[in-house]
Amino acid sequence: MLKFLKYVLATIVGLLIFVFIGVLLLIGFAASTASNDEIQITKGSILELKLDNPISERDPQNPLAELGFSFGSFSSTDGLDQIKAAIRKAKTDDNIEGIFLNMGYVEAGMGKMEEIRNELINFKKSGKFIVSYGDMTTEKGYYLASVADRIYLNPLGALEFNGMSSEVYFYKNLLDKLGIKAQIFKVGTYKSAVEPFFLDKISAPNREQLNAFLNAINNYQLQNIAKSRGKTFAEMKNISDNMLVRNAEDARKYGLITNIGYYDEAVDYMKQKAGLKEADKLELVQLSKYKKVKDSAETNSSENRIAVIYAEGDIVDGQGDEDNIGSKRFSEALRQARMDEKVKAVVLRISSPGGSALASDVIWREIQLTRKEKPVIASMSDVAASGGYYIAMGCDTIVAHPNTITGSIGVFGVVPDIQGFLNNKLGVTVDHVSTGKFSDMPTITRPMTEEEQQIMQNQINQIYETFTGKAAKGRHMTQDHLKTLASGRVWSGVEAKERNLVDTFGGLEKAIAIAAAKAGVQDDYRLLDLPRRKSFLDDLFGDMGSQVKEQAVKAEVGELYPYYKLYKKVETLQGIQTRLPYELDVH
Repeated sequence: MLKFLKYVLATIVGLLIFVFIGVLLLIGFAASTASNDEIQITKGSILELKLDNPISERDPQNPLAELGFSFGSFSSTDGLDQIKAAIRKAKTDDNIEGIFLNMGYVEAGMGKMEEIRNELINFKKSGKFIVSYGDMTTEKGYYLASVADRIYLNPLGALEFNGMSSEVYFYKNLLDKLGIKAQIFKVGTYKSAVEPFFLDKISAPNREQLNAFLNAINNYQLQNIAKSRGKTFAEMKNISDNMLVRNAEDARKYGLITNIGYYDEAVDYMKQKAGLKEADKLELVQLSKYKKVKDSAETNSSENRIAVIYAEGDIVDGQGDEDNIGSKRFSEALRQARMDEKVKAVVLRISSPGGSALASDVIWREIQLTRKEKPVIASMSDVAASGGYYIAMGCDTIVAHPNTITGSIGVFGVVPDIQGFLNNKLGVTVDHVSTGKFSDMPTITRPMTEEEQQIMQNQINQIYETFTGKAAKGRHMTQDHLKTLASGRVWSGVEAKERNLVDTFGGLEKAIAIAAAKAGVQDDYRLLDLPRRKSFLDDLFGDMGSQVKEQAVKAEVGELYPYYKLYKKVETLQGIQTRLPYELDVH
C-alpha cells in the first residue's frame, strides 16, 4: 500500500510539473504553428519509417509528438492514414530519394499491414528505392520488409518466419477453484467466445475454424512474399513450415534477405544511392516531421464530400469514447453525414471485433436510413467480425482485405453464478425478497432456474434470428443459406469473398473510389473524417483525474497491467454480445 501511495504522490507531483512545463510548450507550439507549412526537406533525403508505435486508423494529431510527449489518447501512436499519405507524398517528392524501413516489432493488425505494404509497392513504381534494416524482425515486420530492394539483417539478429499461431486462454479451472459457475447462453456451433468459461481446451469446431482462417491468411501472405522475393509459394511454405530460417545466415541462404550487415552499412548504401559521399550526413526524415510538409497535390477545393466514418474498437452502448464505438456517438456521425447536403456518399471504415448486440442494431438502423439518401460503402480493416460485421452487412458494398478477419455471425451471453464463491470462500450468504417471480432476474448471487434459463436462451435465439435475417437481406441470399455461413464461424477475407459475405478486395482508397463512383463525383470530392475528435487541449485537461489513476495502477501492477486493461474492457461488455470469440492476437 505504501508503494502504491508513493506512486500516486509521485504521479501527482509529476503532473503538476508537467502542467507548468506543458503551458510553456504549448505557448511555443502555438508560436510555431504558423510556420508549419514552411518545413523544407533537403535534396537527397530519405523518409524513415520505424513503425515502432501502435498503429491506429487515424493519426492522433499530437502536436508535440516530435518532442516525445504523450498523454491520454495522444500517446505514442501512428495513424494509418498519415503513414499512407506520407508514402504517397514521398513518391512524387523530388527531395525524397527513397524509403528506409527501420524494422523491429510492428504493432498493427494484418489489414493495416496490407495497406501499408500496397503503398510501398506503389511507391517503387516511381523508380525510387526501399531499404530495410532490422536487428530483430517479426513476421509482420518482414511482411513489409519483403518488398524492399535491399533487406539488411544484423549478423546476430533474428528474423521470425515460422507461420502463424493463435493462443486461447481458458478460465474454467480457475472458476472451479473460486466456486464460480458460468451460465452460458449462445447460438452457433462456432461461437466460441464462451468456451474459456466452461472448457479447458479448444473445442473441435473452434479448432476447425482457427485452422481454416489462419492457413488462408498465412498462405495469402506467403504468396505475396514469394512474389516479392522471386520465389515460388512452395519454397516459401517449406521455409516457413519447417522454420528453416533460424539466424541471419539462414535468412540470406534462403533468399529472405539480401545482406547481413549492421545499421551503418545500410546507411552507407543509402548514401551511395542518394549520390552522397561517405563523409556526408544522410538526412533521415521521420514520419512525425514529414507529415507536416505541405503536399502540392492538396489543392482540391470541391464542394462535394465523401464522409469517412471511422468505427474502431469494441461496440458499446451509449456515448462511448475515442477508443471504442459508442452507439450514440457513431449514430450522430451517421446522421451528420446524412443531413449534410455536401456529403454525397459515406464510407464506414470498420476495425472492430464487435460488442453489444443492442448498440450494433442501433448503428445498423442509422446505416439503413443513410442508404436511402446516399451510397454507404463498408471498408473492413484488420477485423470486422460479429457486431463489426453487423454494421457492415447493411451497406451497399463491402470491401475487405484477403487477410481481414470477419464473419462470426452469432450471439452469446454469460451470467456468472457466484453463490459458491460467496458461501464457501468468503462466508457470505445472500437472501432475496421479490415482488414477482422474475423480479431479480438476472442475478449473479444464485443459480438461474430452468425457466429463467429458457427466457434468456429465447432472447439469444431471437437476436440470432434478427442478425441472420438482416445479414441475408443485405447479402441478397436466403436466411437458411446465410445460416450455413453463420453459426458464429470466423472467416478470413479470402474465405468470406468465396461465400459472398464480402464483395471485393481492397483498402480504404478503393472503398472511397467505389463510393465516389456510385455518387457520380469520381474526381470531384474532398474527404470529411467523422466522428469529430477531441482537441488536444480537451484531451490534455479534460480527464486528468482518470489519467492520474491509470498511471498509479500501471506503476503498482507492473507486468500485470495488460490483464488489468482486459478486465476493464470486460466491464464494458454489458448485455447480450455479438463479438469475436476472444482477444485474437495472430502472430
